[in-house]
Amino acid sequence: MSQPARFLDKFILNTFHKKPTPIKTDLQYNTYNNHHRTDHDEPPIKNNSLSRFSPRRPPAPMRGPRRVILFNKPYDVLPQFTDDAGRLTLKHYIPIPDIYAAGRLDRDSEGLMILTNDAKLKTRLTQPAEKAAKIYYVQVEGEPEDAALKLLRTGVTLSDGPTLPAGAQRVKEPVWLWARTPPIRERKAIPTCWLKITLYEGRNRQVRRMTAHIGHPTLRLIRYQMADQTLLDLAPGEWREVQL
Repeated sequence: MSQPARFLDKFILNTFHKKPTPIKTDLQYNTYNNHHRTDHDEPPIKNNSLSRFSPRRPPAPMRGPRRVILFNKPYDVLPQFTDDAGRLTLKHYIPIPDIYAAGRLDRDSEGLMILTNDAKLKTRLTQPAEKAAKIYYVQVEGEPEDAALKLLRTGVTLSDGPTLPAGAQRVKEPVWLWARTPPIRERKAIPTCWLKITLYEGRNRQVRRMTAHIGHPTLRLIRYQMADQTLLDLAPGEWREVQL
């Protein structure tokens, strides 16, 4: 065989029969780099792993002394201090900065709101694990039977899952009740009644969804109590500062 032919065979053998170079994994690559670096190299490469969830941030520090405000929210008032559409908000009633609502109370609901600058207090009032009771007086369409109220007491399954057991009983119209503006729409052929409902959690429009689930839509909803704080003699639109 001539010398050019032998050279060509050797070239083909080395090119097409060479063992592939193994690919290092990230861990092997980082380990190799860290063991073979010099003092002039970049710092070692860390094999960081990403958390699936961000760490829970501690509550923001309280500005100044703790302030706690009880407010009787009227119907048709938003449970916030600002609104781009110019609707009634808490700012129209409460001239105190840097306080925030412990839980929401929908625009079409009335009654007690607690506002504070204490993040820990907000947590105690709103987290289900704290088991802070919230009592509502609810006017519903029709007259629920005991079997329907029992469903609320044991828990019903809503679109976002089962509710915790709740207190539910029929009561007379509250003696402290004020006239609502505008009044509710009643149908003369269908009676109404009042329920006292106690929740230990707070979901979006939960009371209304619970009464609708048992076939008795809510016509009027008033939150009377949160933990050990009640409306007492607060008229709609009035607020009072308390020490807790």
